[in-house]
Amino acid sequence: MSSKPPIIVSRIDLDRIEALLDRLPAAEADNFGALRAELDRAEVVEPAAMPANTVTMNSTVTFEDESSGEKLTLTLVYPAAAGAPGTVSILAPVGSALLGLACGQQIDWPTPDGRKRRLKVLEVSYQPEAAGHLHR
Repeated sequence: MSSKPPIIVSRIDLDRIEALLDRLPAAEADNFGALRAELDRAEVVEPAAMPANTVTMNSTVTFEDESSGEKLTLTLVYPAAAGAPGTVSILAPVGSALLGLACGQQIDWPTPDGRKRRLKVLEVSYQPEAAGHLHR
């Protein structure tokens, strides 16, 4: 399987993440080239058109780290909400990797220590768009 499956991102998430990246100090912004590359290759749709099985901002997702077999359930959040138990920031490597993936998709993603992890989305148990929260 390709290490970069097709991804779908809502227009609102794209606008907010790009604004967030644009506000970062230049020294920090260089660390997020992989996230920018993901946004650049994403199919962008209106929130109401987002497939319900796709990870969007503020979605709760269960995924497996295929190298360790570890299963995690996390909510993908903006940095201001990160740090609470069960959350992962879009700016964290695993957060960037999960955005836009659908159930069953896998992605190889580099870790801060230079290794690669293969993540597989098992379930999207909550997605704001599917719940009718289109402008959260």
